[in-house]
Amino acid sequence: MSVKEFFLSKNDIPKQWYNLAADLPNPPKPPLGPDGKPISPDMLAAVFPMNLIEQEVSSQRWVDIPKEVIEILYRWRPAPLKRAVFLEEYLKTPARIYYKDESLSPPGSHKPNTAVVQAWYNKQFGIKRLTTETGAGQWGSALAFACNIVGLECKIYMVRISFDQKPLRKTMMRIWGGECVASPSNRTEFGQKILKEMPDTPGSLGIAISEAIEEAVGDKSGKTRYALGSVLNHVMLHQTIIGLEAKKQLFLAGEKKADVIIGCAGGGSNFAGLSFPFVCDKINGEDIAVIAAEPTACPTLTRGPFQYDFGDTAQMTPLLAMFTLGHGFVPPPIHAGGLRYHGMSPLVSQAVKEGLVTPKAYHQIKCYESALLWARTEGTICAPETSHAIACVIDEAKKAKEEGKEKVILFGYSGHGLMDLLGYEKFLEGKLSEYSLPQEELQKSLESIKHLPRAD
Repeated sequence: MSVKEFFLSKNDIPKQWYNLAADLPNPPKPPLGPDGKPISPDMLAAVFPMNLIEQEVSSQRWVDIPKEVIEILYRWRPAPLKRAVFLEEYLKTPARIYYKDESLSPPGSHKPNTAVVQAWYNKQFGIKRLTTETGAGQWGSALAFACNIVGLECKIYMVRISFDQKPLRKTMMRIWGGECVASPSNRTEFGQKILKEMPDTPGSLGIAISEAIEEAVGDKSGKTRYALGSVLNHVMLHQTIIGLEAKKQLFLAGEKKADVIIGCAGGGSNFAGLSFPFVCDKINGEDIAVIAAEPTACPTLTRGPFQYDFGDTAQMTPLLAMFTLGHGFVPPPIHAGGLRYHGMSPLVSQAVKEGLVTPKAYHQIKCYESALLWARTEGTICAPETSHAIACVIDEAKKAKEEGKEKVILFGYSGHGLMDLLGYEKFLEGKLSEYSLPQEELQKSLESIKHLPRAD
């Protein structure tokens, strides 16, 4: 039996994050203000602390990780790299499949890699309270966990459909001291507006972001800030600890290089965290396929235009250059709640535009079928989001078999699915169906952003 797990010592944890913005062939497009002109860092000061804003706008290739942050990360990092030998045997593939297991963090996903960093930097800046949004609840539980560690209050607006579908995620947030409310809510002016217009809406991450930002900027004491779990540059930066560790571990596994890198993609944090250090190698001449797997129900990268759009429904954020379905997009209530976001990280979007990353979209039925195959070979139950990456892995492993080629496939196991069993139950009972976003709905959503600047 092949060695299945590869561990790093605590001394091997990366001491710096990697910033892809330094190496992209073309510089990332700057965020724009309402007037269409690039914003200055101080224009973000009401939302984020200046120490994180500096990371957001940085073009520095390597950014030091504070020793105090590393001490917190030691609670679950370095995360193991594992080889999926049982899935390989089942598929009879010559490919060697490795996965970076981010499910072992206390909240059970990759999200704490940035949550504890953002909480720590806010604490250093004198902030007392953080607000945020969450879809499936992974980010909300991660930020509640992080705020509990560093000593901050935490308020989470959870997309209503996930609030109803995943009640135990709310319990996790409460255990760590976080307050969780369904979005849209009556707590904010924008939430009240949406409820009046669409009382039966399942909610969206765009709406929840608007509510969280409204509450943060409305605090006259100046002691509240907003924290985002994906999309923004500084979040991508913090997550690169995943790929940097994985590079060291592939060397321990005796692999000279990876041929295929795969991650699920909603806002971009898990995908970027694993892939960006390898995208750097691709920029420098390595032959690597980098694939972002997303749902057909929310096909941001595969069907959205690359243009400037707001990150939230109320249009309170700066305009970001990204692939988008339109900031007013309300996604269908699929169970992969963490992938139900209308826009993609500007850095991931730029990498796709440069031809460095290839996006693929998957139906939720195929994803659940892949998740079951994974559970019945490798044994663990993955998050619905992670199942998109696994579906892509299976496709690539079969492709390697057809081609008769040995390949090294690496993917991000972004989280466990033990809080997501309702979706599995519905799948097993035949209550789920394939769903692709209808073109007419996409066109309707894109109408509202036609007047915004194109990014290309």
